Amino acid sequence: MSTPQLLKRTIGAWTVHAIQAGPLKLDGGAMFGVVPKPLWEKRLPADARNRIPMGMRCLLVEHESGLVLIDTGAGNKENEKFYDIYGIENRGDPGPTALEDGIRAAGHRPEEVRLVINTHLHFDHAGGNTYRDAKGAIRPSLPNARYVVQRGEHHFATHVNERTAASYFVDNYEPLREAGRLDFVDGEREIVSGIAVLPTPGHVPFHQSIVLRSRGETAIYFGDLVPTTTHLPLPWIMGYDVDPLVTLETKRRVLKQVVDEGWLAIFEHDAFTAWGRVVYDGKAYGLAAE
Repeated sequence: MSTPQLLKRTIGAWTVHAIQAGPLKLDGGAMFGVVPKPLWEKRLPADARNRIPMGMRCLLVEHESGLVLIDTGAGNKENEKFYDIYGIENRGDPGPTALEDGIRAAGHRPEEVRLVINTHLHFDHAGGNTYRDAKGAIRPSLPNARYVVQRGEHHFATHVNERTAASYFVDNYEPLREAGRLDFVDGEREIVSGIAVLPTPGHVPFHQSIVLRSRGETAIYFGDLVPTTTHLPLPWIMGYDVDPLVTLETKRRVLKQVVDEGWLAIFEHDAFTAWGRVVYDGKAYGLAAE
């Protein structure tokens, strides 16, 4: 496996590491919904299969209570056809994935992670929660961690329909629940000191973003509310979202607060930009120039 992509910075008292858990490629039309291809392709050119480059950026926080990991990427339990469709490069059969290699590159071991927070349970956010061992058994990838997700999201993930089934794989979360390692929360809540979950519905009804506050600094890990910097304009919403009009209003509310209060924005799926400051020019939201 290639050397993991790793960036780090401080947020208040904490050192945080942005770990790319493998590249990802998704259909550009699906990623931008009703936005015409001539507009989005100027910003993110597609490959011959109409896929755009993306990442699966997980956040490792060196918190005083122990290591906190936000999202886990796609993991390594699926077959070659799956990896080919989605352009995922995250091997380890079984063995280390890009996420685990990234944790080690940050100076830690997967066994040291104490808490995992999933924004939601889609395969590209929760697939790395578990792995399949050499005997085919599903085991936690972070063996000493507890995992946290919205209660409503777990219900949504375990009661799928024809529209939602392709994104939810029970091996990513049900073994954790059966082992008593999956904790449910309802609505906005501080999980550990300074790290809170914020309901941001639209992509799925119980999606949550993560807000980090330390020593007067605040950051937000958007998850799929604003998956890339290209999705900052309000109407640039994924076709994958089950309630796009809800996404629109959630973005309107959250981005205003992000700008008004000067929060750092962290982008999970952007292949090129991990974080930055959001600005509003009176017409649209965008990323401030460095």
